[in-house]
Amino acid sequence: MQQSNAYIIVFTAILTIVVGGLLSFTSEILKPYQKKSIELDTKTQILTAVMELEKGSDILGIYNTKIESVVVDINGAPVELDRKGNPIVPEEVNILKNYKMDPESRNYPVFKYMSEEGKVEAYIFPVYGNGLWDKIWGYVALEEDMNTIKGVAFDHKAETPGLGQRIQTAEVQNRYKGKKVYDASGELVSVTMVKGEGKGQPISDNQVDGMSGATLTGNGVNKMLMGYLTAYEAYMNNVKKGNN
Repeated sequence: MQQSNAYIIVFTAILTIVVGGLLSFTSEILKPYQKKSIELDTKTQILTAVMELEKGSDILGIYNTKIESVVVDINGAPVELDRKGNPIVPEEVNILKNYKMDPESRNYPVFKYMSEEGKVEAYIFPVYGNGLWDKIWGYVALEEDMNTIKGVAFDHKAETPGLGQRIQTAEVQNRYKGKKVYDASGELVSVTMVKGEGKGQPISDNQVDGMSGATLTGNGVNKMLMGYLTAYEAYMNNVKKGNN
């Protein structure tokens, strides 16, 4: 039986409202689980910068035991409240949102990897930038001297499989361990991924071997590291002076 146009319009409107309501309800139900998943992924990446995690590890338990966190501004001063007067939780700082802001206006989380005796063993800094195709990000851990890299954990959104995508592999990330972010004269130079791979070129304390076929991704990593280490330098200097 052919239905009138009015019937079809009313039916469509009711169906749209019902489906929209169900989607909204489902979204609200799943929100806590999504938030928990994001928290777990973030804390896993932070820990991966300083330690090897075994499959099935109690990530949240390890994190709560080993990590202390603060937020600082570009001058290295602690920031405890946002512009609305609400407490800032370092783990909840949106690095992408901050990345879109001027460096002087950003909040910079710092994650301290602690020993059982309560001593800082490493300082972990989030980094964010652009790869060849889309965003890249990660965490860089510096030892107590604020110069030697203890480890890194990089990830990406859409780098080329087998090429730029390799920044998330242990093979590439391990190259950064033990490298220095300051040169012999004491200038912050970061660590540069050189062009090419396995060509036997001299590699300094401030360089790592590149990735074949992924020069532009490597350039993105270099710019990302230099940009964020520069932003954290005031805080790094404060730590060296004993103000951590």
